[in-house]
Amino acid sequence: MQKRLSRANVPLEATWRLEDLFATSALWLQEADQLLQDLSTVTQYAGRLGESADALLGCLESLEALQARISRFASYAHLHTSGDNTDPENQARSARSGDIVSKTSAALSFVSSEILSLPEGTLEQYYKDQPKLAVYHRYLSRLMAVQPHQLSAETEAVLASLGEVWGAPYRIYLRSKLSDMSFEPVQDSEGQTWPVSFALYENKYIQSSDTALRRASYDSFTKTLAAYQHTFAETYATEVKKQVVMSGLRKYDSVTDMLLQPQEVSQELYHNILDTIQMELAPHMRRLASLKQRVLGLDKMLYSDLKAPLDPHYNPKTTYEDACRLISDALQIMGPEYVAIVEKAFSDRWVDYADNVGKSTGAFCSTAYGSHSYILISWADNMRGAFTLAHEVGHAGHFTLAGRHQSYINARPSMYFIEAPSTMNELLLAQHIMKQSDDKRMRRWVIEQLLNTYYHNYVTHLLEGEMQRKVYAAATVGEALTATRLNELKLSALSAFWGDSVELDEGAGLTWMRQPHYYMSLYPYTYAAGLTASTAAAQRILAEGQPAVDRWLQALRAGGTLSPLELMKLAGVDMSTKQPIQAAVRYVGDLITELEQLYVELDV
Repeated sequence: MQKRLSRANVPLEATWRLEDLFATSALWLQEADQLLQDLSTVTQYAGRLGESADALLGCLESLEALQARISRFASYAHLHTSGDNTDPENQARSARSGDIVSKTSAALSFVSSEILSLPEGTLEQYYKDQPKLAVYHRYLSRLMAVQPHQLSAETEAVLASLGEVWGAPYRIYLRSKLSDMSFEPVQDSEGQTWPVSFALYENKYIQSSDTALRRASYDSFTKTLAAYQHTFAETYATEVKKQVVMSGLRKYDSVTDMLLQPQEVSQELYHNILDTIQMELAPHMRRLASLKQRVLGLDKMLYSDLKAPLDPHYNPKTTYEDACRLISDALQIMGPEYVAIVEKAFSDRWVDYADNVGKSTGAFCSTAYGSHSYILISWADNMRGAFTLAHEVGHAGHFTLAGRHQSYINARPSMYFIEAPSTMNELLLAQHIMKQSDDKRMRRWVIEQLLNTYYHNYVTHLLEGEMQRKVYAAATVGEALTATRLNELKLSALSAFWGDSVELDEGAGLTWMRQPHYYMSLYPYTYAAGLTASTAAAQRILAEGQPAVDRWLQALRAGGTLSPLELMKLAGVDMSTKQPIQAAVRYVGDLITELEQLYVELDV
């Protein structure tokens, strides 16, 4: 049986270079003490923000500088823990980081409280008195928008000091998932035994062409999930209760309104994504499920079969190094500055692609202002990994460009836009591969990769978003979020989408336990929003070339200086209507139709 490596035994080149953040752990510990000492650079302005425009400017400049350092400090701990959650030193580092972040947040909470208490008209006069405040105009405008929901300065300080406690449900979820869970090994169709873990199942077995291995690993995976379901349900229920209580204390109409406000997204935009895609995409995805069942000769279409490859015997070489070269070639259209960022990410160990015990599952890109991006992925030698890597490199390119052109306070855009640059790279990669060959089998394979992208964003994450909508509705009326209830809610979302095209078992109802996104506010549905925008923009790049590329890069460089709708309009996409959503869904339907035709033409 193959065994997973410990973190100490994976090749150095397969890990990220955290020394670029702090050369040694000792220097990181020094920074912990220094951050607490340097709080005075900001707290010296406490009680003085009503004095003058210069006092406000000095405070905000000091706040920005300190928050950028706190971001780098916290990232160092987070990235170490993501590499190996089982390492006691990493766990201790994470606890130390959480303590420092809580203390600094409490000490700095006076800034927003004092700004919100300024007399009416004060900020307008300050802008006239001190032109340098213009760079903070958007930050201040967004801050003033939450004025009706602000609590007293004392209460805000107490809440900020409890930041580590507020984050406990998410940490408990991760610790249980990555440190405590163990799974029974399984056998494939040839009798070979394989280990099972979160990462191995989600990144490898779920896409296995071996039906026996795919289904057996699913059974092993869900069996362990079931054993933890009550603990996980209590943990998630605590997270939801926290949000519901806070929305009431802050006098929001609903928890959804509270969670959407930082995204600058209306309920109409939120529901447009969830309702339109579920209703219009479901028939197309049911066709895809039926096609898979027929082509693969399955006795029945199980939930565990949905990501099975249609043509497992056609799989281009997929080493990590080859994937890097392929992605770099595909993104040449984005111009020299962008490509240089991509190539630096691959050559300078921005990417951690090892697969080791204790490593966080899935993939992400983390960027602390003033440092380069860090990408986590567990490389599993399947071509899907190239698309995932391109996706995360999209985040790196975006955050790097925004960081170069915007100050810390204006660098990060709304979460509603955040997945557009990443999914754009997946679409460009697909376009590039299809241009390289007239082979129909290759085209069929690329279409399947594209459909995997849409499945990931328009099905997996969108149905997470639907689950969240159901959960918040239930919690708002006082329903107990037990494991049984959460399983029912998840199964109802899956059943409404898949109908009778897929056989759903009890394990499918446990899917809410598999992703960490439920602890990240209203994040899941934004994957679909971002992919909708990138679909429209990618088609413009294909049709117009450089002018469309230039608009896209302009949107990336804008960072958080514009609202998400303004950013998307800058790129030529109007998300205020359903039109881009419906057009993207039709595109997915067209891809599935072409795939059906190719399977007839190639007689497979």
